[in-house]
Amino acid sequence: MSAPLVLLAPFPGWSLPLAEVPDEVFAQGLAGDGVAIDPIAGSLLAPCDAEILPMKDARHALTLRTAIGVDVLIHVGIDTVALHGEGFELRVAAGARVRAGQELMRFDLDRLARRAPSLVSPIVLPAGGTIVRRTTGRAISAGEPLMEIVAEVQASATVSGPPVQRDLVMAFDHGLHVRPAAQVVAALKPFAAEVTLHLRGRSASARSTVAMMSLGAQRGDVVQVIARGAGAERALDALEALLPRAGNEAGAAPVAKAALPRHIEGVVASRGLAIGPVAHWEQPEIRVAEKGVGEAGERAALEGALARVRARLEALAASARGSERALLQGHAELATDPELAAQADEWLRRGKSAAFAWRKATRAVADALARLEDTRMRERAADVRDLEGQVLRALTGEPDGAPRVPHGCVLVADDLPPSALVGLAPGEIAGICTAQGGATSHVAILAAAAGIPAIVAAGARVLDVPPGTRVVLDAERGALEVDPPEGELAAAQREVAQRERDRAEDATAAREPAATRDGVRVRVYANLGSLDEVAGAIAQGAEGCGLLRTEFLYLERAQAPSEDEQAAEYARIAAALGERPLTIRTLDPGGDKPLAYLPLPAEENPALGMRGVRASLWRPELLRAQLRAILRVRPSGQCRILVPMVTEADELVTVRAIAQECARELGEVLPPIGAMIETPASALLADGLARSADFLSIGSNDLSQYALAMDRGHPELARRLDALHPAVLRLIALVAQAGHAHGKPVSLCGALGSDVQALPVLLGLGVHEISATPASIPRLKRVARTLDSRACRELARQALEAASAGEVRELAAHMLAPAHDVADITAGGPA
Repeated sequence: MSAPLVLLAPFPGWSLPLAEVPDEVFAQGLAGDGVAIDPIAGSLLAPCDAEILPMKDARHALTLRTAIGVDVLIHVGIDTVALHGEGFELRVAAGARVRAGQELMRFDLDRLARRAPSLVSPIVLPAGGTIVRRTTGRAISAGEPLMEIVAEVQASATVSGPPVQRDLVMAFDHGLHVRPAAQVVAALKPFAAEVTLHLRGRSASARSTVAMMSLGAQRGDVVQVIARGAGAERALDALEALLPRAGNEAGAAPVAKAALPRHIEGVVASRGLAIGPVAHWEQPEIRVAEKGVGEAGERAALEGALARVRARLEALAASARGSERALLQGHAELATDPELAAQADEWLRRGKSAAFAWRKATRAVADALARLEDTRMRERAADVRDLEGQVLRALTGEPDGAPRVPHGCVLVADDLPPSALVGLAPGEIAGICTAQGGATSHVAILAAAAGIPAIVAAGARVLDVPPGTRVVLDAERGALEVDPPEGELAAAQREVAQRERDRAEDATAAREPAATRDGVRVRVYANLGSLDEVAGAIAQGAEGCGLLRTEFLYLERAQAPSEDEQAAEYARIAAALGERPLTIRTLDPGGDKPLAYLPLPAEENPALGMRGVRASLWRPELLRAQLRAILRVRPSGQCRILVPMVTEADELVTVRAIAQECARELGEVLPPIGAMIETPASALLADGLARSADFLSIGSNDLSQYALAMDRGHPELARRLDALHPAVLRLIALVAQAGHAHGKPVSLCGALGSDVQALPVLLGLGVHEISATPASIPRLKRVARTLDSRACRELARQALEAASAGEVRELAAHMLAPAHDVADITAGGPA
């Protein structure tokens, strides 16, 4: 016998025998032999070096394959599958190789204690293996030896005889998770037959709980069960005692209909309201052969597929505009990424097929991105997976991944690849709701650009809504109302109709200036990311650009853009604006925007690292070139320079000195230079910053997440992150007061600026310049014309004294109601 493998305790707590677990499946050893721990900390560490095995849609449990081939299942809590992933955060992806002691999962102990029957967490061997020593009956620390295991020597068996097949219906409440999988294994123990389950092109042995859980079978799914060998019929009879036959033949008990979720909350990704029937979309797994037919031929096949995909993306980009064009160009560049090519080449040299090599390469890169701290970088993993599918379809001849769904539906999916939205006809889908995803993902950006209401991070429950179910997708409050009563549905239909009428009226008045009823001027600018977006913004009534994100010139390239290239692009944008004001934010590298030619120091938390002006002053050559390019724009008075992530006046003074030097060299007049207020520190020091700055611009996205200590991309926290929180409003008030005291303009350019419900609060605080997404500008102007500045100041006073963001929104809704702005009364949600 080989030396035992030591498994370490994955978390601290009290170690106890399985027999004491308050669940009969684990207590009777039906899920496998092992021990359990009652945890006292919410971090799960790897018990040994291992590979993470797939467990589709499971966030409450992990399975690891050890170096000796024995699988280890760690199930956090009892009956936690019913939480649908709430309170759990996986830190690794399927297929990842992990080291002993590496963090694999975080879980909310308080939430689990309130909602789960027990916190006791079994650690079992579901697919064989023998425990030769275990630690139970005492307190144990994370990383202490918990078990010693050895692999079992399996005797080979010959299975013969014709296959026997039955279609059975998954009748377990939460699908095929660990408890029902263990019951299936137990039911088959008396029989020698080989039994496999087949679902959606995937198969799993019915003798392995881990393999069955990886199928992701949900309640109501029809599973094809095939048995071979001695006792095949009797084995299937035993399974029919657990799972009724499809069609309810032979008098099997009918499957009770699962309770339909009625109200599902998510994160607003693209504002709006939609009504329609649910249509599910799932990207089918493309089956690929592992073994190649020759390295040269497989390499040529992969190169040809990549060339075809890139040509298609470039052709689509040529006719696209704005965010869609930028996405297509980014994917085209990604198709030539050297890291992907190098990883694929390694697999080709091992004799693997082109498709297999490409899949291994893309998934390795996507998994690495998914493990990063920064949420927006994790979301970029979706782009890599999207490209994986595009190239695999080019290799295998599979049809493209565009949704084939009924016109006017609300598209529901676990997640959507960005390519699924490219090329959709206007009005083809009414709205989008995904179980995963983030508000800063490319899908969210594309949906907003196309005017499609969208909610993301709604959780697995949204996947339980049957196709064809009528829903109201409220992407203002971040809610999906499922099969609403006729009265609610009729009210929603009236609201949608009112919005359409408002939209038509807004379009005619969009280019008119906005002012309150008592004459206070409200300037509404556009947030822009490229030249392609300018024309659309002007058509929507933008009075200029309040924020030009210049990263589009710097990202996804091997070298920095030259001064001439930048100057030419800024000049084109200025000309397209027709002498309207143009505020150019200097480069904000770091965080979610790494640059190959600006290697920043390794950072544990990029959001708190070398961001914005810090990075620019650390490597000032890029800043100097950008400032010179801005100074060359004509007419010279059109531009303003906005410096990101300023926290101290000295930073702004240094940037101004560099800009002044550049202006002298070029013989130009220095344009206004402003500070972007994005941290509590800069808001608290706004009075001092206002002395050094020509204007102040509030970035509400970062300001709110830093002030509230909530990541806006976190699936559990994003829906609670609301920039109308009184704590954030008090910081905004300090900035407005500082600007007023020193006679410096104050604007706001974060997502809060596009939130109509926030407008009267911001005006009341003294922020009269708003920079918003172009699509929201006509609506903002319309609402501004209905307001009275004195009433707004009183609203702001009450908002600063409120106890929560919800209370602030109620105050704002009450104020907007008399204006009969029906479409906006319910607007809101996290911004």
